[in-house]
Amino acid sequence: MPKPLTDQEKRKQISVRGLAGVENVSDLKTNFNRHLHFTLVKDRNVATKRDYYFALANTVRDHLVGRWIRTQQHYYEKDPKKIVNGWQVEEADDWLRYGNPWEKARPEYMRPVHFYGRVEHTPEGVKWVDTQVVLALPYDTPVPGYRNNVVNTMRLWSAKAPCDFNLKDFNVGGYIQAVLDRNLAENISRVLYPNDNFFEGKELRLKQEYFVVAATLQDIVRRFKSSKFGSTEVVRVDLSTLPDKVAIQLNDTHPAMAIPELMRILLDTEHQTWEKAWDIVTRTCAYTNHTVLPEALERWPIDLFQNLLPRHLEIIFEINRRHLERIANLYPGDHDRLRRMSLVEEGDQKKINMAHLCIVGSHAVNGVARIHSDIIKATLFKDFYEVDPHKFQNKTNGITPRRWLVMCNPGLAEVIAERIGEDYIRDLDQLKNLLEFVDDDSLIRDIAKIKQENKLKFSAYLEEHYKVKINPNSMFDVQVKRIHEYKRQLLNCLHIITLYNRIKKEPNKNWTPRTIMIGGKAAPGYHTAKLIIRLITAIGDIVNHDEVVGDRLKVIFLENYKVTLAEKIIPASDLSEQISTAGTEASGTGNMKFMLNGALTIGTMDGANVEMAEEAGEENLFIFGMRVDDVDAMDKSGYDAMEYYNRIPELKQAMDQIAGGYFSPDQHDLFKDIVNMLLHHDRFKVFADYEAYIKCQDKVSALYKNPKEWTKMVIHNIAGCGKFSSDRTISQYAREIWGMEPSLERIPAPDDPRQ
Repeated sequence: MPKPLTDQEKRKQISVRGLAGVENVSDLKTNFNRHLHFTLVKDRNVATKRDYYFALANTVRDHLVGRWIRTQQHYYEKDPKKIVNGWQVEEADDWLRYGNPWEKARPEYMRPVHFYGRVEHTPEGVKWVDTQVVLALPYDTPVPGYRNNVVNTMRLWSAKAPCDFNLKDFNVGGYIQAVLDRNLAENISRVLYPNDNFFEGKELRLKQEYFVVAATLQDIVRRFKSSKFGSTEVVRVDLSTLPDKVAIQLNDTHPAMAIPELMRILLDTEHQTWEKAWDIVTRTCAYTNHTVLPEALERWPIDLFQNLLPRHLEIIFEINRRHLERIANLYPGDHDRLRRMSLVEEGDQKKINMAHLCIVGSHAVNGVARIHSDIIKATLFKDFYEVDPHKFQNKTNGITPRRWLVMCNPGLAEVIAERIGEDYIRDLDQLKNLLEFVDDDSLIRDIAKIKQENKLKFSAYLEEHYKVKINPNSMFDVQVKRIHEYKRQLLNCLHIITLYNRIKKEPNKNWTPRTIMIGGKAAPGYHTAKLIIRLITAIGDIVNHDEVVGDRLKVIFLENYKVTLAEKIIPASDLSEQISTAGTEASGTGNMKFMLNGALTIGTMDGANVEMAEEAGEENLFIFGMRVDDVDAMDKSGYDAMEYYNRIPELKQAMDQIAGGYFSPDQHDLFKDIVNMLLHHDRFKVFADYEAYIKCQDKVSALYKNPKEWTKMVIHNIAGCGKFSSDRTISQYAREIWGMEPSLERIPAPDDPRQ
């Protein structure tokens, strides 16, 4: 009789049986050993963990390759950052040092990308000449679907010099310049997110954006013209049907160059008329906006454009001329509207507004949460909405339950499956069936048990990697996201200091123990964000070594926050901090991941929090603070930070401690810039929400002492997650923007005799 499975083994099963259809385990073992011996030239006596990883990765890749090729054929047939002394320090992450077993180079599809040069207008047409050429080498990564034999392709591009280097220069002693020329070309894909505070960084950033766009669009046109998988023969010559086969979704303004680049290809290479080319472009492209902060919308100096991409600047000027001509006809004499809607911003330095380019060149524009989409129509893009209201839509973000539940939290996934079956993994709306069990003691007990197991595992991880010992029975209070003023990590800091002061004042009181974890990265050139990280680490240094406080309060900054760490911290979290100023967060997806994994949310009515409260019931979230209308009213009446500072004793004490060097005894004025900003220049009104936030945190502490009621609230949240599946999001994009119907078809496997 087989030995019964333990609870842990049962919980693991759902991950394996749900995500990987393993037909023959013995074949997998054979292939694993084959790759270890013949691909990596190792045996078990000398193989390292990395060797085992590569052997397993190659084995899994073998499993995908047949399906990958079959999927492409099917489509054609169907038509790092770390912390040093409390400061963030950027270091190179050479993640390709050992190669990447998941990718496949495709040198046969290498494409030239041009920069600089000049434009000639000839009787034969426009020519962009005397350019510098960089080669774009594609690398394909298979992206498997969920139990349907579909394997899609993610194609990335690497910049290569046209030749290794100029051998003639090298031979006559000019080897330094020869190597420098090669390095300058390949720098394009060497550094992600360069510091664009300086001209060189701006130029590299624009180069990167154009490089990816130009390579991808050449590839799209090549694939459109051929009719069979892998074919290089040109079959389609009429590009007017391109929008019927191709959809280009501009994910924020970073790929905005797709609009003038596609126009350049259609005008200069395919010799289309302007009207026909523009019709193709606007029917092909659509734009997703991801921010309401004006400074986050890209604006490129015209001088930079003129030097780097002179032909594209001509095309943008012509797009703008025709666009403003249309607006002038609709609103005669309204010169201020023309100024507001122009693609070219006037001023000391003329700039191209890339968001305006995206809107004008797209057939659809969407935000990523309902409140966000409403805000961009009412404020940021109000003029454009009044002209073309039919363009504007909403597509609330979503997350994949395969990675963000089944893979990272198999225990919880199994507990849910035991009650409502496994079909929820494909249809997340089925989670609402959990409401039938909200008062079921066994479910309450199982969910609480899984959460505690995850907390114990993460506590051990923290002890090993961060050398800090925490109380696994404490509330895990977590805020992980980009470090930015609008996300208000500073409000969290003020709560930490307030809680610290209260414990110091009444050490014998029955406090709810908390481990407060904040993680995220600051942009390399964002001084205030880096100073916020330094403040968090400084507060932790004082709090964590205070014997009076003990393990009732710990503060940890999670350095180098990334997906791998998120998969560990999110399943272990009790409280999710989503505390941005109302009207500033576009949507958020971390909030959804925490909600799905059984963390309760403390947050403002901002981004997707609004819809989360609707789905789970506002009474099942800890909502506090100003709404968007309140923020708008305060903007009009004026925000006086000093009034809050002088009126609220605990806030004044916390600020005085920061300003007076309590948390920076070796440099008392270390945080003077933060203090000055909060008191005199705070656009995000931290003090205005301080009182409501502290009171709401008191409610959190009180409820945490009642585990049963806390867990019942958790069940309500998990049951309300159905809307936030990326399956729903992508289906809406497909139907409402790309003009196609999503398919649940399971294509035959390569070895399926039924195909």
